[in-house]
Amino acid sequence: MKKPTIAVVGAGAAGIIAAWRAATLGAAVTLYEKTPRVGTKIMISGGGKCNLTHDGPTEDVLRAFRPNEAQFLRPSLYRFGAEDFLEILTSRGLAIYTRPDGRIFPVYQNAKDVVQLLIGLLREVGVTVRLEEPVTGLDAGGVRLRGRVEPADSVIVATGGSSYPNSGTTGDGWRWIAELGHSIVPLRAALAPIYLHQNDIPGLALRDVLLKARTTKEIAKWRGDLLFTHQGISGPSALGVSRDVAEAMESAEVTLSIDSRPDETFESLSGRLIRASRDNPHHLVASRLDLPERFRERVLTSAAIPLDQRMKALERKARNRLIENIKGLPLGRVRAVPLEKGEVVAGGVSLAEVDAKTMRSRIVPNLILCGEVLDIAGPVGGYNLQAAWSTGYVAGNTAALQSVE
Repeated sequence: MKKPTIAVVGAGAAGIIAAWRAATLGAAVTLYEKTPRVGTKIMISGGGKCNLTHDGPTEDVLRAFRPNEAQFLRPSLYRFGAEDFLEILTSRGLAIYTRPDGRIFPVYQNAKDVVQLLIGLLREVGVTVRLEEPVTGLDAGGVRLRGRVEPADSVIVATGGSSYPNSGTTGDGWRWIAELGHSIVPLRAALAPIYLHQNDIPGLALRDVLLKARTTKEIAKWRGDLLFTHQGISGPSALGVSRDVAEAMESAEVTLSIDSRPDETFESLSGRLIRASRDNPHHLVASRLDLPERFRERVLTSAAIPLDQRMKALERKARNRLIENIKGLPLGRVRAVPLEKGEVVAGGVSLAEVDAKTMRSRIVPNLILCGEVLDIAGPVGGYNLQAAWSTGYVAGNTAALQSVE
C-alpha cells in the first residue's frame, strides 16, 4: 500500500514532533523549514539551557493556562504529556533535573544538544528535512514552493507565531490560514520584556521579588527574578505579567511596582527596623537594608531618606515610607510591551475552528494545525514548549491516520 504523504511546515518544537510521530506511523513525511536550521527557537528557550517542560500532574500544568486554552489542550496533554516526551529524551541518554519551581532542564547538555537529539529522532524514522525551503502558501492538494505546488495528502502547519522574527517566525502561517477562511484572534505580546518610560538602574538583577501591575486595580503579579534593562525590565517576573499588561494597555494606563521582600509583612519589617534603631543607632539606614546597592539607593531616594541618614534619626513616618517602598517600589508607567521581543505571542488561529482531539481544521479538509500558530500562550516555565510537543504529537498522529482513511 502506498505510504501517505504529509507536508509539515515549520521545524520548531511542534513541527519536529509532528513530523516524527507521523513518520513513526509509516507516513512519508517532508518537513519544510525556511531558515538554515532546525529548532531555532528551541535553542533560545530557557536562556539557551532549554526549559524542556514543566513538572507536575497534567491538571496542574493545564491550570497554568487560561480556561479556554486549558480546555482545548486537555486532550493533547493527556495523549502526550510531559512524562511521555521526557521518556523519549531520557531513553536516548539525556539526563534531566527539576528545579524547585517545577521547570525541567537538561543536566549537562544545553538547548543545542536537545535540538541535535531531536534531529536524530527525525533521522531515525526517515523524515525528509528541507532547510532553506520557504513555503509560500497552502494549496488544496499540498504546499506552494516558489511557484510550484508540492502535493501532499495532508498538510500540518506548525509555523509558530511572530515573536523573535529573526528565528523565522514571522507570522506567515496566519496569513495563509486566514486566506483559507480561518479566523485569526488579534495578536498580543506574551512572555515579553516590558518597556518603561524611565529606568535609571539598567543592568541590575534582583532575585525572588514580586512584580505587580495595576491600572485602577491590581491586574497581575508574578514572583521570580527580575532584570532591569536599558529599555525597562525583563526576566521571569516581567515575562509573567507581560500578557496581562499588554491587554490592559489597550484601554488603560498601566503602572508597575516591586515588592522586594515578599515573605515579610509590613509589621515584621517595622519591628526589625525599630530594633535596629535601638541596637545600632549610629549605623546608616542603608546598611540595614539587605538589598543590592543600586536598588537600595533607589528605595531610599523614593522614600525621601538621605543616603547618609543614621538609624537613630529614622522617625516613624520615614520608617513607614521606607517600608512602603521596600514592599512596593514604584517603577512608573509602562511604555510598551514589544510583540516582536516576546518568547511567545498570544492570539492566532481561533481554537473554536480546530478539533481539540485531532488538531484538524474544522474549515479546511486535510489541514492540521499545531503549536504557537494556535491561540494559546501559557506562562513562563516550560508550559508553551509542552503545549507544542503535545499538539504536535496529536497533529502527526492525525495526519498519518487521516491520510489512509
